[in-house]
Formats: sequence, C-alpha cells, structure tokens
Amino acid sequence: MKLSQRFCVLLLMQSFLLLAALGLAQDLTQWEAHGVKLGRTEYRGKPALQVLALPGIPNGESYAVLRGSDFGDGVIEVELAGLPGAGASATARGFVGLAFRLADGRFEYIYLRPTNGRAEDQVRRNHSTQYSSHPDYDFARLRREEPEKYESYVDLEPGAWTRVKIEVKGDQARLYVHGAAQPCLIVNGLKLGARRGAVALWVGPGTEAYFTNLQVRSGN
Repeated sequence: MKLSQRFCVLLLMQSFLLLAALGLAQDLTQWEAHGVKLGRTEYRGKPALQVLALPGIPNGESYAVLRGSDFGDGVIEVELAGLPGAGASATARGFVGLAFRLADGRFEYIYLRPTNGRAEDQVRRNHSTQYSSHPDYDFARLRREEPEKYESYVDLEPGAWTRVKIEVKGDQARLYVHGAAQPCLIVNGLKLGARRGAVALWVGPGTEAYFTNLQVRSGN
C-alpha cells in the first residue's frame, strides 16, 4: 500500500472514532433508535447518551445503532451504566451492553446485569455477564441448552460507570470489564459466525442506561 493510501485509511479510521465518541453525547442524528428513547444528558459528571428501554418491547429488541458503522473483527470499548428504570418489574436487572455485526435484524450481543454483581445469591452473581445472539439464541435458550457456557461473574454496581471492552475475531469474542487484563467472559463459537455489520448500544427490558466514550477499532 502506498504512503498516500495508508494516510487516507488512517484518516478515515480516526474520523470514525471521533464520530463515535462525539455522537454519544452531542449528535443524536448519528443514532438510529429501535425500541428505545434517546436523549443527551450529563450523568455522574460525564456527558452521556441516555438510552431508555420502551415498555412492551420484546427482550433483545431495544437498541440504538451507530449509523454508518461496519464492523467485522476488532475492538469496541465504552463506558456504560445501567440500572432498573422507574416502574421496572422485579426481574429487571439494569441490562446494558453492546451489540455488534448487526445486519438484517440479526446480531451478536454481550451485556451486563448490574444488580447481580453484588447480590447475596451466588447463582445470581454467576449471571452477571451474558452473551446472546438475536433472534435465535436468547439467554434462556443458551442457559437451558448449554448451561454456564455463556455467562459469568464480575463485580458490578447498578448505576455506576463501568468500563467495558469487547474483542472480536472470527467466531470468537472476549469481554473485559473495569480495565482488567484478563477477560471475564470468553465466547468460542459466535452463533452467527464470522460476518460484518453495525455496532449498537443495547439495553434490556425495564432498563435506564447511559453511555459515553465509545471507541470502535476495526481489525479488518
């Protein structure tokens, strides 16, 4: 690749990262809402995108897509906070996370259950993180067919800013939380396989969530 071509590629990547970071808090037009209400706000000292799950939306179908994103392999990082919203049911956990490779209504997603992180019930703690694949493999099916394989424990606090990083390569994904050097969840065999698609901010039923400092680095 010629030097001029490398410069153009680098400039495009930097522009995309800037778009992603700024779009969270400053330009709602960069986001396509699906089953959520979006708003700009300041949350716990940081400019943030507020994402509220709309009532009555089926599980897995509340998210905001970053327009123009095209992600295959690479790294997605974000600071997020999730908690049960006003009027949420007793089963709400503040579900919050990231979806990736979204195309034709299908996507992979990894999310947190913040209220489980410090629960007194060990089983609930073991369900602090979760991988799922929409629409065919929700948490209930994965837990029934392959128990313990797609969820794990990590320390979490509802409503607290939490640094999340997801590394994706081929049909594998790794979740890192709180800047840890080791992943707290390893997914071998993403259900949709190696493909490309959009990046989205994902929330579950009854969730009030906040996102800031999004970075998307493509590896291909």
